[in-house]
Amino acid sequence: MGTFKITGGHKLKGEIIPQGAKNEALQVLSAVLLTPEEVILENIPAIRDVNKLIDLLKGLGVKVKQLNSEDYSFKADEIDLDYLDSVDFRNKAKSIRGSVMIIGPLLARFGKGYIPSPGGDKIGRRRLDTHFIGFESLGADFEFLRDENFYQIKAEKLVGADMLLHEASVTGTANIVMGATMAEGITTIYNAACEPYVQQLCKMLNAMGAKISGVGSNLLTIEGVKSLGGCTHRLLPDMIEVGSFIALATITNSDITIKDVNIKELGIIPETFRRLGVNFDVVGDDIRVHDNETYTIESFIDGSMMTIADAPWPGLTPDLLSVILVMCTQANGNVLIHQKMFESRLFFVDSLIDMGAQIILCDPHRATVMGLNRRVNLKGIQMTSPDIRAGVSLLIAAMSAEGVSTIHNIEQIDRGYQNIEGRLNAIGAKIERVA
Repeated sequence: MGTFKITGGHKLKGEIIPQGAKNEALQVLSAVLLTPEEVILENIPAIRDVNKLIDLLKGLGVKVKQLNSEDYSFKADEIDLDYLDSVDFRNKAKSIRGSVMIIGPLLARFGKGYIPSPGGDKIGRRRLDTHFIGFESLGADFEFLRDENFYQIKAEKLVGADMLLHEASVTGTANIVMGATMAEGITTIYNAACEPYVQQLCKMLNAMGAKISGVGSNLLTIEGVKSLGGCTHRLLPDMIEVGSFIALATITNSDITIKDVNIKELGIIPETFRRLGVNFDVVGDDIRVHDNETYTIESFIDGSMMTIADAPWPGLTPDLLSVILVMCTQANGNVLIHQKMFESRLFFVDSLIDMGAQIILCDPHRATVMGLNRRVNLKGIQMTSPDIRAGVSLLIAAMSAEGVSTIHNIEQIDRGYQNIEGRLNAIGAKIERVA
């Protein structure tokens, strides 16, 4: 189990480039299974979860070529479906939650898809019902082998259908869309997720020959086609990294320019940070964060305490609430952080309280943060990363703290952040990776 040793209290200065979007990568990588033709994906992040999915694709027979540090070529013209029955497949697939998204492409192209119950962050219940109910609506037969914790789905033919999703699941929407691309007839998906990741997937599929309309809305219409071809697709910069870097620059009162953020795809994120008092400038497609010795959290119009809550897009992504919570520990003012989607994501605040933060965990979904306004610095402690987003949040807290902190189980951070210590050390951080 790896460990970070962080010497806090250093201001950072310089430029940093966000990696390609992790959540988009897991979707578009799965989509290469939809065609026997070559697909080129650009700006792929070199992170643990993505590398595991690429390894899984190789096991299925996908020909993978790394063109440079960020770009890959994929060709799925000789898929080995027998691999789905292998122990190797089960072991690899259950180690990464994103593996669930290979089911839609396999079902669309080959009429069957298998997957063990996937792994991922332990942040609360994360149901897969939306995926399989959608596939059943398209005419597939679903079976859950409870004793083996294994999902099976098969279909002789997929037929378009009208469906209303029970929840606006990002991965569920992506999976169903991929399954519907080659279904006979027309599929409509209402209450579809419309996050930029889903929009990017739909744009890629259309470039491959799919007929998807309503992209960017919560009503998608997919007219099935006979087959899909190759394409070249570039991933967006990771908006979770962008938000993480804004929070880091603010709490450490650093002067950081975040390059090439694709500002038009960040939605409500910049405005959320402004409401929390963060000072930054947008220069072209860059964000420069600076002069945050004091940052004051706004109140609502009636004077009541600010609440920051997650919501389906175009609301605030839940993946940023942890880093926002950490940033607010040194703000001027109070804020209620409401994590609606996952009931176990706020438990990491115990470590922040041990560091000296003033936080009341109201229940599994809500925490009240009383900003210290830099009157008292956080102090370095030993802690353990419970998941990707909490892990990088603890890293940000440690970088702002007095003294030395250690974070164990940093493999969780590696799942979502590419060479994070190298990139931050390049602009003045003091982070050491210890075996």
